[in-house]
Amino acid sequence: MRRGRPAPLYAGPCAVLWLCATAASGQTATPTAPNEAAPEAAVAGETAEIRALEVDFGLEAKVHFRDSERLANPSPFPFPPEFLPPGQTRAFQETVDEGRHFEISTLTLLADAVWGENLAAHAKVDFIDLYDRNPTSSDREIDVDELWIRFGSDPARAPGAFALYARLGKFAHFERQDDRHLESYGLVSTAFNRFEDAGLEVGADLGRHLYLRASLTAGNPLFFRDPNALAGDNGTPAKDPVAHPNPEPELQTGFPILYDAEVEDLDTDGELETGGGIGLRLGDPEGGGYFDLLAWGYRRKLAQTVALEGTSYGGDLDLLDGPFEGFSLPIAGDDKREVGANLRAGAGGFSFFGQYVAQELAGMDRTGWEAEVAWRFELPLAWAVGGRQLFPSLQPAARYSRLEPEFAGGSPQYPAPSVRWEWTKLDLGVRLAIVSGVDLTIEYADNVLTRADGRELSEDELLATLRFRM
Repeated sequence: MRRGRPAPLYAGPCAVLWLCATAASGQTATPTAPNEAAPEAAVAGETAEIRALEVDFGLEAKVHFRDSERLANPSPFPFPPEFLPPGQTRAFQETVDEGRHFEISTLTLLADAVWGENLAAHAKVDFIDLYDRNPTSSDREIDVDELWIRFGSDPARAPGAFALYARLGKFAHFERQDDRHLESYGLVSTAFNRFEDAGLEVGADLGRHLYLRASLTAGNPLFFRDPNALAGDNGTPAKDPVAHPNPEPELQTGFPILYDAEVEDLDTDGELETGGGIGLRLGDPEGGGYFDLLAWGYRRKLAQTVALEGTSYGGDLDLLDGPFEGFSLPIAGDDKREVGANLRAGAGGFSFFGQYVAQELAGMDRTGWEAEVAWRFELPLAWAVGGRQLFPSLQPAARYSRLEPEFAGGSPQYPAPSVRWEWTKLDLGVRLAIVSGVDLTIEYADNVLTRADGRELSEDELLATLRFRM
């Protein structure tokens, strides 16, 4: 049985933001005495202007054409006959939704509130979240991706002197790439930091070049998903043999890798995750060339199980231990640790991002790395509509990623053999800005999966994305 869920993790930040808005809207001008000096009145006016609360809203929508290559590979697990489709004698891992499809993946509401330079809040709510949902068919459709409040300086800006900040709520990992140039994700970003965590993050800028980061968070539950656009369906109600004997689901399992899934509440049944990082930056991303090197790490204890929305499978150790005794991966202990390094660099329209991660997962080792290069070209003015330039920029991008699990031992009949496979992924794409707020990204993912016996498999995907932002 699932335990009762605690109050939503975003209740605290919402309350603080509401208090800030109330305080700002409740400010009244203090009458000026006749004998007060004019300069004092001017200073008071400037102070009131600085403290004014500014709130902005945004909307983002994404429409896609997706063409997914069909791939099927037998599962070694001896599923009972009632678990299998009619006439089938063994189970398969299969492409989630093969073929050509038009679909809407995203409808997102964004809200930002800023009160001076040292108080800000941000919310991101998805009303359609097709490519993040896991399982694809039965996970919740409305999701709060981000909801946080920040006290202190903006960590995205390089300060000229010592600065501190604290962020509370649900937010992206501080090591995550924040300027992706393709709609897809690499293997490393999928496995380790695609989704936001919930808790507290603090940081210190020790002058312009050296900075520190630390976090205390719930920790993303360990689960699995396909690295392509759709996560796949595993443990869904549609595959329940009691309710649906010999099920024939519309969506398949995909070829999942282990990854840090979405935080759904604060009750993970494990210990809080601690994280830290130290970075060195040179130059200025807003003013020319820049270089940013960050070393970081995380650590927590895996829970015995974590209940996840839409699936009967448990996360963390429950997932690694297999469905029954004797079908486990080679786990030992409950430690989960990652150490890694990021490198960001750029100049003009060129940008580079690289990340390396080494992970220990219940005694099993896994490493991965990825690198992305992109170049943005400003195009000359040829056409305009409504005072806005048509096709103002073009941005080609390429990303290579590699994941190497070292999960030797354990049961050879673990139901999802793909979590053990070496995997490489080459993403090639181009993003064309159509007008301000509208762009088209076309990309191709070349996936090479290497089974334990050395045989290589292919699960390629073409994805075109029309994005609207306002």
